[in-house]
Amino acid sequence: MPEDARGELQDGRFDFRAQKDGRVVVSWYGRPVTTLAGRDAERFLARVAGLDDHAAQLVMARVTGNFKRGNEKGRG
Repeated sequence: MPEDARGELQDGRFDFRAQKDGRVVVSWYGRPVTTLAGRDAERFLARVAGLDDHAAQLVMARVTGNFKRGNEKGRG
């Protein structure tokens, strides 16, 4: 698993919410970035179960992929 060499994930910028229908919404600073469904959602929940916050941040960063393209204002 990749490391957070610059310590950027210490602030808890990623979060996720499991929904009743089985989908998982991963957010960045409260803004939805990606939605996982079906098998992908199950795998994600299994991966983050029991992880500390920083390790879960790394998993969420990986799942969201390269969603930032350099045109975001403010954070990050």
